[in-house]
Amino acid sequence: MPDTIIRVLIVDDHPMVAEGIQSILESFEDIDVVGTLSNGQEAVDQATHLKPDVILMDLNMPGLSGLSATEIILERLPDTRILILSMHDSPEYISTALSHGAKGYVLKDVPTEEIKQAIDAVMRGERYLCTGASGSLEPKDGNTREALTGREQTILLELAQGKSNKEVAQSLDISVRTVETHRKNIKRKLGISSTAGLTRYALEHGVLQGTSPGF
Repeated sequence: MPDTIIRVLIVDDHPMVAEGIQSILESFEDIDVVGTLSNGQEAVDQATHLKPDVILMDLNMPGLSGLSATEIILERLPDTRILILSMHDSPEYISTALSHGAKGYVLKDVPTEEIKQAIDAVMRGERYLCTGASGSLEPKDGNTREALTGREQTILLELAQGKSNKEVAQSLDISVRTVETHRKNIKRKLGISSTAGLTRYALEHGVLQGTSPGF
């Protein structure tokens, strides 16, 4: 038996995906799959009890998204390493996941051995981006998009729900002027000019799920 057992939690709303990954990982002697969950809320509720070393987190799930779950879990269990598992290789997805505290990003179509490599890397304290993910983060034509900060993500969620600047300011206990500044920065970073565009971005990137845009 290996000296150190890595406790892994799998969070994915597709049972076949979760079971497939579990089957692969359980073939390694140094990995113990402590659970498979189907949404972000379950992950938040059970992470403290299960105490995983690594969480493989899907991005787009019903209810609480993988990004929101990642942020909440890391507030409670800052030593947990979270690896995002996703079908999406766009720079926006990857940079946003990393800005939320994820230690790595792995596409679901990678060879099975690469998931183990990713787990080993984050356990060593390294950041891991699979080949497709790291390639999409490389600057194109000398122009790379800035990632949103945690505060900007929060304000994006509020705005995408149809709230006015004043309502967002009251909700977050900040000034309207501060909201306006953040709003301008969000639009500039994302290259989006309208509030409807912000809502669409939020929906497409798992920031806003199961919520009416309010327009």
